[in-house]
Amino acid sequence: MAGWLKLTTNAQARDDAMNAHTTMLPAYDTDEARWQAVQTRDARADGHFVYAVRTTGVYCRPSSSARLPNRENVEFFPSPAAAEAAGYRPSRRAQGDRTAATAERSALVAQACRLIESSQTPPGLSELAAHAGLSQSHFHRVFKAETGLTPKAYATAYRARKLQEELNASGSITDAIYGAGFNSNSRFYETAGQVLGMHAREYRAGGAGAVVRFAVAECSLGAILVAQSQRGICAILLGDDPERLVQDLQDQFPSAELIGGDNDFERLVAQVVGFIEAPAVGLNLPLDVRGTAFQQRVWQALREIPPGSRASYTDIAERIGAPRAVRAVARACAANHIAVAIPCHRVVRRDGDLSGYRWGVERKRELLRREAQD
Repeated sequence: MAGWLKLTTNAQARDDAMNAHTTMLPAYDTDEARWQAVQTRDARADGHFVYAVRTTGVYCRPSSSARLPNRENVEFFPSPAAAEAAGYRPSRRAQGDRTAATAERSALVAQACRLIESSQTPPGLSELAAHAGLSQSHFHRVFKAETGLTPKAYATAYRARKLQEELNASGSITDAIYGAGFNSNSRFYETAGQVLGMHAREYRAGGAGAVVRFAVAECSLGAILVAQSQRGICAILLGDDPERLVQDLQDQFPSAELIGGDNDFERLVAQVVGFIEAPAVGLNLPLDVRGTAFQQRVWQALREIPPGSRASYTDIAERIGAPRAVRAVARACAANHIAVAIPCHRVVRRDGDLSGYRWGVERKRELLRREAQD
């Protein structure tokens, strides 16, 4: 089987391996093949199509536990939306089937997460998929749908958190590196920038030696501070007091070298300000996102909320596969240091109330208003 390094650094090899594995699965491109999947209640066909029954007016997934209809009464659709557009409604069994399938997927992904966390080196995609009993492409899709992260991103975030814990607790950097699961110092230093955003010694020293450029400007929402590390935008802070924003940045990077931005950097700040004033222009800047595995799952889910749309904390918890972690989702939103680019302002309470916002509810309301206009 291909190793983790090959799968994650050679995109073509990964795609070839996934495609080769996928061709071994049944094809559902003919009505005969789809009917065979319905007869055998093939769960692997779920997501590829739904079948509808003309005599009852309902549609089901291929693996549905509903009574098997007569073939002459069945027609197939590529998606539930297509079936509903044709006038069919979901089967009453759908909710029960969906609940069981969701529980099964959550259990498979939870097992994969535990395997990643307990392994000395991150297991490859092929190993994770085989352990779950799924094809590589299907497992990759299910894992991302449940967690909001790819298996690789989850492993990276977990190791980052583990390394941070080890660096804070260990007597030496070498012990911390091995304690976090790196097989060698060289392997760690190859990825240190991705894992910590800075060198290990800099992290232990609160960012000592790291350079963070920043600038404070004014926008229609008040004062704004934009900061950039060597990896990307690491902070976008809003407020009323510029000095307080600088203090917040210092608290985030207590020992880093903070340098006022030059003319080039101020043009970047102007780009961020322009995005705040007119969200429709978009913002395409590299971000230096640092957080726990859970926080990164939440923040990634936030970035997938389209401008002008809203989601509840409950919605986000369900999207990342942790429906009971609503309060933890709220805390992750509050811990976000990159305003607007990671749009925690698009998250509201279930009743539509704007709830809290790190930089003030009025700013949240105004950001949502502007996005709704665009």
